[in-house]
Amino acid sequence: MASMRGRTAALILVATILGGCGLLGGPSPSPSASARASGGAPAASQTARPSGSGPGAGVSLATAVHDIAQRVRPAVVQVTNEQVNVDLSGVAQNIPAGVGSGIIFDQQGHILTNDHVIEGAQKLLATLPDGRVFDAKVIGHDARTDLAVLQISGNDLPVATLGDSSTAEPGDWVIAIGNALALPGGPTVTAGVVSAVHRTVQEPSDPNTGAAGPFLFDLIQTDAAINPGNSGGPLVDLSGDVIGINTLVQTQAEPGVPAQGIGFAIAISAAKPIAEELISKGHATHAFLGIYYGYLTPALAAQVGIASSVKGVLVSRVVSGSPADKAGLRARDVITAIDGQALTDESSLARIVDSHKPGDTVSLSVRRGSETLTLKATLADTPSP
Repeated sequence: MASMRGRTAALILVATILGGCGLLGGPSPSPSASARASGGAPAASQTARPSGSGPGAGVSLATAVHDIAQRVRPAVVQVTNEQVNVDLSGVAQNIPAGVGSGIIFDQQGHILTNDHVIEGAQKLLATLPDGRVFDAKVIGHDARTDLAVLQISGNDLPVATLGDSSTAEPGDWVIAIGNALALPGGPTVTAGVVSAVHRTVQEPSDPNTGAAGPFLFDLIQTDAAINPGNSGGPLVDLSGDVIGINTLVQTQAEPGVPAQGIGFAIAISAAKPIAEELISKGHATHAFLGIYYGYLTPALAAQVGIASSVKGVLVSRVVSGSPADKAGLRARDVITAIDGQALTDESSLARIVDSHKPGDTVSLSVRRGSETLTLKATLADTPSP
């Protein structure tokens, strides 16, 4: 896809960064006092548990969107990321550093949002559309899937239903709800369609370290307007069920050529098991091979003495003591397949490894110079950072 890291297209995470810092990885918007919104207009209802039924016969699309927004919007919270700032006199203060969104999905006050919304926070505030503000506790977060679960404690919390994204198809109508640009008055509602399903996108590189962002799999592409501040907010179907967590937008097709209506949401069927693991264990479990690599280009193939027609990934470094190390992988090896599945693009290896669990043994097809090898690696749990 044109949005992969290393291509010319610009992909941004849709969290609003306050204090004049602009979008995360994108152009800076004009400063606005409204970017520090702390509350919202009173909600139309104090409960938001959808019935699961779609619009009935004779109900217009506009009426359906309105009714669903009224039911789900009260459960969409504004997540304010506060970080410590030390002024010239040495006084430390918590200041709003960014704003995103989240969705309350059970009566225990659990909120599903993006990991990048809470990154670096010393304190998190969750503001409901009815004006209530809560301190939010981090239950668990997972950078690899860009998901996090927070929790608040309160009475009569509005709750949305997490649905089934596996039935979503291109052309289905969807509604995006979130705190776009942190505008006052509560969450913004936009509508569009599912443009595509099962997309794979790589998040932008870390602006501080330059480290490559993780691949996100099974994304829903939509043309519903998604803006900074929408990160972590729900993508909702016409049954009123949450089918995605809005995360990314693509801003350029190539330098100087803007892209429009290309947003991505993490499919809820992929997000739910991660959320359940974060609640039960505080972290998510992912299979770990233990290599640094890049997709094999003709130029790299020439450097390692392999035909330019070979497809795969070039190992640049093997983590000491990792499953790859124990299997005998070396730097400059080229992995061409895992369990017989060819590595045909830059996300193939990550996708295949991600489909396994720690403890699984995989077969690696490897080219080492003129040799062709088969190595067995028993995957481990990804080590803590």
